[in-house]
Amino acid sequence: MHPNSNVCSNRVMATPPIPDDLVQAERERHAAYRALAIFNSAHNTALRRRLLKLSATVWWHPYWNTVPGRASAARMELRTLARKSSRSSRAA
Repeated sequence: MHPNSNVCSNRVMATPPIPDDLVQAERERHAAYRALAIFNSAHNTALRRRLLKLSATVWWHPYWNTVPGRASAARMELRTLARKSSRSSRAA
């Protein structure tokens, strides 16, 4: 075994900042999900379509190509950013 075999695992990889449009799409996706959880049969189809569209937007955003190997951590960071920005916009 090479003495420096774990060098890559010890390096801290810089993750590019999450773009604002991706954070906004995640916020809207979460809002659509919450709205769908409230029983309102008149708007369920439209909400489902919106949720699917936003989910695809978030999932296939070009940003994810810039964070190979760290996508799960970046997705968690996206959720955290979206939650924080959602709370601050409601408080204002």
